[in-house]
Amino acid sequence: MPVDHVKLPISDLDASRAFSSAALAPFGYRLVYDGEPSLGFGTGDGGEDNEVFALEVGTAPSAATHVAFTAASTGAERPYGGDYYAAFVLDPDGHNIEAVYHGAGDRRK
Repeated sequence: MPVDHVKLPISDLDASRAFSSAALAPFGYRLVYDGEPSLGFGTGDGGEDNEVFALEVGTAPSAATHVAFTAASTGAERPYGGDYYAAFVLDPDGHNIEAVYHGAGDRRK
């Protein structure tokens, strides 16, 4: 079953807005909601129903969160073994944001 949406706690709304806007653009995500204390990113024209990735000012968990977005190709990723390609960045709060491409050998397709 696919994931409908994800919300992560952040400490700085402005820093997260700038980082996430740039990091998510290659996946077709853009800022669709911007209101204190949260941000929503998606592919639609706005509204809660298409905030696939949301951020909200709050207390960060004791361990960073890991979220992986599906990439369309291996273009910007590096091989991790077999048909798994990925690239990782850390957001301003230390959350690990991944771009991942599963190649032809992926049984989940």
